[in-house]
Amino acid sequence: MKPRGLLVGAVTVGLVAAVSTSAPAERAASAASTTDGATGNTADTAAGSAVNSTADSADYKGDLCYQVLTDRFADGNTSNNDPDKSPGLYDSTKTDWRMYWGGDFAGLTEKLDYLDELGVGALWISPPMDNVDAETDAGAAYHGYWARDFKAPEEHFGTWQEFDTLVAEAHARGIKVVVDFAPNHTSPHDTDTPGYAEQGALYDDGEYVASYADDPDWYFNHNGGVDDWNDRYQVRYHNLYDLSDLRQESSFVDGYMRDATTVWLDGHDVDGVRVDAVKHMPLWWQQSWADHLYGLGPSFAFGEWYLEGPSDPHWDDYVRFTNRTGISTLDFTLNTTVRDVFAADSASMYDLRDTLGVLDAEIDYPENLITFLDNHDMSRFLTENDDHTRLHQALAFLLTVRGTPCVYYGTEQYLHEDTDGGEDPYNRPWMSSFDTGTPAFDLISTLSGLRGEQPAVQYGTHTSRWINDDVYIYERQFFDDVVLVAVNRNLDTSYSITGLETRLAAGTYDDYLSGSFGGVSISVGSGSGDRAVSDFELPAGSVSVWSYRASESGEPAGPQVGSVGPTLTRPGNTVVVDGQGFGTQAGAVTVGGVAADVQSWSAEQIELTVPDVTSGITAVQVETADGVVSNEYDVQVLSGRQVPVVFEVENCTTDLGENCYVTGDAWELGEWQATPDRAIGPMHPPEYPDWFVTASLPACETVELKFVKIDGAGNATWEGGSNHVYDVPCDGVGHFAATWRD
Repeated sequence: MKPRGLLVGAVTVGLVAAVSTSAPAERAASAASTTDGATGNTADTAAGSAVNSTADSADYKGDLCYQVLTDRFADGNTSNNDPDKSPGLYDSTKTDWRMYWGGDFAGLTEKLDYLDELGVGALWISPPMDNVDAETDAGAAYHGYWARDFKAPEEHFGTWQEFDTLVAEAHARGIKVVVDFAPNHTSPHDTDTPGYAEQGALYDDGEYVASYADDPDWYFNHNGGVDDWNDRYQVRYHNLYDLSDLRQESSFVDGYMRDATTVWLDGHDVDGVRVDAVKHMPLWWQQSWADHLYGLGPSFAFGEWYLEGPSDPHWDDYVRFTNRTGISTLDFTLNTTVRDVFAADSASMYDLRDTLGVLDAEIDYPENLITFLDNHDMSRFLTENDDHTRLHQALAFLLTVRGTPCVYYGTEQYLHEDTDGGEDPYNRPWMSSFDTGTPAFDLISTLSGLRGEQPAVQYGTHTSRWINDDVYIYERQFFDDVVLVAVNRNLDTSYSITGLETRLAAGTYDDYLSGSFGGVSISVGSGSGDRAVSDFELPAGSVSVWSYRASESGEPAGPQVGSVGPTLTRPGNTVVVDGQGFGTQAGAVTVGGVAADVQSWSAEQIELTVPDVTSGITAVQVETADGVVSNEYDVQVLSGRQVPVVFEVENCTTDLGENCYVTGDAWELGEWQATPDRAIGPMHPPEYPDWFVTASLPACETVELKFVKIDGAGNATWEGGSNHVYDVPCDGVGHFAATWRD
């Protein structure tokens, strides 16, 4: 599902050169590499994609994301600090790190001008839902991740009116609001201790539903804690740290989470969702939930799937989740390398380049990943290395590389607390300063401005241009728009840069950061294709950014599509096309070759209704009123409105290395492909040789299916007999059970 018409990356080593660019309609969709004649090393070019509008809730690539723990940011309404509904959980001295400290929706609203000046385009707030009303062994739910009622706001944070004011005021400044959502669990329980907290109680808009200790209708999984973090079943169906694990396969829980999503996005104008603990819920249940989310209108969802890289035993599941469910992910793999390179000095710039190459080769939409330096679950960067120059370098990298950069609150103020290594809860200090004059604030706001105006940073390819252990010079390119970035992490040694080539137009370029971080000017020679940069000295500890906008010297050469979102859709849904050069007069848009109904049209953004097309991976393409055709961008079109279905097969005995899967005639079931990346599975065998898995299928449709065994080498053993036939229900959660047939 690479955005076709854009260049796809290859992992290589050494000093590098770029690939050539042809006319937009003819751009290659394959990896390309050349050899630098001066060094004998190979070029690598990574995937990218095209211009963002802050009004577009489906495209965040032009935004700076800002993650904030509401309770720790600003106290705008002291009357909600110790509410009658849940008294005794507030610490006015701000010394008990596991209690509420007073931050709220009103405080966030008061600081929106500060965030606007920082350049924030998307404000990610901690879960705003009503949380457990009692103190647990781990303290109060100041962080928001112990929900009791997903359809009501937390009283410590404010009222619906205050939340709506926050959203309206944010939107007035062009800032999107993203809410954190944790459908995996409620709150901690201890069934051995009667009266403990609320035993994970779940409420429905104020009405009690059930608890972990009072669960007659099986809304929770009762499997104990996780003992083996490499076991798929345990990771998804056991309790995380005594949190009460919700059973998403329950029709009530499934419907409840859909309704709760509607409350926040449709009822209160939220723009996007960060999904907590996606690794710990059924993968394809989340696809059906995402289908509901995008059925409400264009928006964006990204999830938390913690892992360090391809060696993780869950890597294949992670890649499949990120590529297929419609929910992007936080880029923990890149985060690990960035911290190793800039904070720990345990990795080199080659590792940084290679990590990008691996991710961009395996992730279909790497430009939709959320990049970050630190967050609420890890020690802050400055706790690991209290060096502001290194922090500036890491920030500059994240703000110019592919993906949406997300800054954890206070980073721009050098906020950190190093007690106990700065781990939870000490990575969540009070936001004590709002100084708009710090160097980090200036760096972030300046590069956020570049991201908002420069298509090359939003959607461009990534090309390594020059590299050694300490220096990384890379280029972002979208058609004729180009940004070149140079980072020297060595604080003591400058480097002579020779043999550098670029796609920047001929001319002299001043550092976009005005030399504030040691940046220098460069001169680019004339010629076509790659152009030579005059040799120059890159200062120690410096960051330089050079930018060229083709549109400054004329209009884009034809329509250029950089983003289509959501990337998971179905006929009848609205999707948004972002890019440039579409013209002010409406033309035509096709999805899978079928003309779409255009809802709105501007030079940089088009809204359309997905037509009735064959399900699968299919291309979106724009044609201007003058008949000029754009590059193509692929999206996944589902067969129809989705519902989850639990499949069970008994007596599916396997040899070592084999797993059971289900496949069938629907796109969502793999279209009879018996491969691990298309069939649904691996299924879970908690009571071997019986297996189960949850799939996402088109509601009210009839599907044919079979179970199949697939071994580690990809060899498939099909179930015998005729195809199973199943009528998918129109709502709720479906269920199909069979016995393996030899």
